[in-house]
Amino acid sequence: MKNHIKILLAGLCLVAMAPLHAAAPVAKIEAMLAKPQQLCGRFDQSKQLAGMKKALASNGRFCVVAGKGVLWRTLQPFPNTLRLTRDEIVHFQGERVAMRLDAKTEPVVKMINSVLFSLLAGDLAQLDTLFEVDGSIDGATWQVALKARQPALAKAIGNIRLDGGAFVKNISISEASGDRTSIVFSAIETGPSAITPQEAALF
Repeated sequence: MKNHIKILLAGLCLVAMAPLHAAAPVAKIEAMLAKPQQLCGRFDQSKQLAGMKKALASNGRFCVVAGKGVLWRTLQPFPNTLRLTRDEIVHFQGERVAMRLDAKTEPVVKMINSVLFSLLAGDLAQLDTLFEVDGSIDGATWQVALKARQPALAKAIGNIRLDGGAFVKNISISEASGDRTSIVFSAIETGPSAITPQEAALF
């Protein structure tokens, strides 16, 4: 579940990448991004563990609903669902709740949710204290690198690189351990019809 949470933190930029400071080109990149209320699509993930030759592959669906949270549904190789809201992180196995972490009692959950909802709300002051940012623009595409300022956050999520246009298309996460994760987003849909009734019910 830890790895899914790292990816979710990065994937939140699919809805809103707040300008961590006002300097160009970060403010221009923010203006290039669409900010729908509902956004869903497919993800293909590859995780390369340090010391292992073969990467671990998975895929599934994600949904980001502004003001509510994030749903990350791994479909292959094993079904797995995570839901992050302002108050908690819930891990589902099928329709059964396998684990529930409360932000009020779990410091790590509180930190993760702080980043999550700062991104969604565009809380510039909060984000500026948590991340250093480096961005560049090439025509209709852009690249951004996020580096956590705080050691605890850096240990939890590592360094993140993103690129895209109106939406984030690729995410790379590099951890201090040497593990690397790459995610490609595709088939992105926005608006009320993007999320299925089954997915909406999980919120």
